[in-house]
Order: sequence, then structure tokens, then C-alpha cells
Amino acid sequence: MLLVNKIKWVATGITLGGAIATTLALDPLNIWLLNLGALLFLIWAYMIKDKAMMTVNFGLLAIYVFGIFFRM
Repeated sequence: MLLVNKIKWVATGITLGGAIATTLALDPLNIWLLNLGALLFLIWAYMIKDKAMMTVNFGLLAIYVFGIFFRM
């Protein structure tokens, strides 16, 4: 259970870092951080078998990846 808890908190910190980078207009750092946060939350959701969290984070990850390609 300790690994699951660490993944959740690391994902939380990285996602908040992505939000801060967005407010400071630090592109593309914000996109990379939000992608990493969503990926970690997706892994966490899979580990705890939470289908709603898997759905949300898979959707966010898909949107963020699209954003990376759209900006290139």
C-alpha cells in the first residue's frame, strides 16, 4: 500500500506543478507536467482498480497528448 500512496502524492505534486506552469505561461513545461501527472494518476487508478479515475485520467492524457501534437 505504501507504493500506491507514494504514486498518488507524486502525481498530485506534478499535476499542481503543471497547473502552476500553466498560470505562469511556461509552455511547453505545463503540458509535459500535466501529461506526467495524468499518466501517474492513471497508473495509480489501475493499481487501486478505480474505473472512474482510470476513465478521467485516460481522457486527460489523451487530450494532453493531442495538445502536444497540436502545438508542434
